Amino acid sequence: MADKDPIQPFPRAHEDVHASRRQAPTPQTLSPSYRLAFADDELMLTDELRGVRLMLEYLKPELELRAHGVKSTVVVFGSTQIGDPESPVVRARRRPAVDRDYYGVARSFAARLSECSRGDGELECVIMTGGGPGIMEAANRGAADAGGKSIGLNIVLPKEQVPNPYITPELTFQFHYFALRKLHFLLRAKALVAFPGGFGTLDELFEALTLLQTRRIKPMPVLLFGESFWRRIVDFDAMVEIGVIAPEDAKLIRYVESVDEAVAIVRTGGGCGP
Repeated sequence: MADKDPIQPFPRAHEDVHASRRQAPTPQTLSPSYRLAFADDELMLTDELRGVRLMLEYLKPELELRAHGVKSTVVVFGSTQIGDPESPVVRARRRPAVDRDYYGVARSFAARLSECSRGDGELECVIMTGGGPGIMEAANRGAADAGGKSIGLNIVLPKEQVPNPYITPELTFQFHYFALRKLHFLLRAKALVAFPGGFGTLDELFEALTLLQTRRIKPMPVLLFGESFWRRIVDFDAMVEIGVIAPEDAKLIRYVESVDEAVAIVRTGGGCGP
């Protein structure tokens, strides 16, 4: 069962904030210095409190995931530009020149893995994405198709990123710091599955590979969907040949083409279901 109820305000602190706001306005009570420190937005946004903000971005998702019984995740990365080919909006815009419907593949893969994330209580291998459109939407959608829960880790960007509508609402989070978002991507991960993508996908993939190479995280399957794309974008064999990575480092990844193959690997190597 879940450890406890979702985060609730500490009763006395909550009451104190309201009591403070009800006080008669005087030059003293209106002064910024009089605000309760933890309720002072201007204070919380100063450079000096960056460490506190980092701690909060770790703690809020951590406490909520514990409260909802999320024990492990399967992380899905991929392009925001690879959308549902049946969507009129997607058909109307210029689409990436990929060789197959990766949106449909990601959706099917997530649906197949979501048997363990149905209902309440302890949830294993919950689909986790960056919460945006494209491949992320497809994975969250697949989990919803199967009646499972899924997680979205959105981040504030110059171009507004809206959470896709398929994430489980109570498992939808928003981050300011990329570093804390990356931490939560890998903290509970039993497998990482990357579909074709751009800088963000590559950044997240190489972050995970570096941590696996240096043994800072436990071994897990790292699957790259679409061998032709990945071999064109990243030449891991050349990196081995030149000597900048070891032969065993290249074995951290596996290329996959089919949902059946990917699901079998994640279930065996990640321990996700029968």
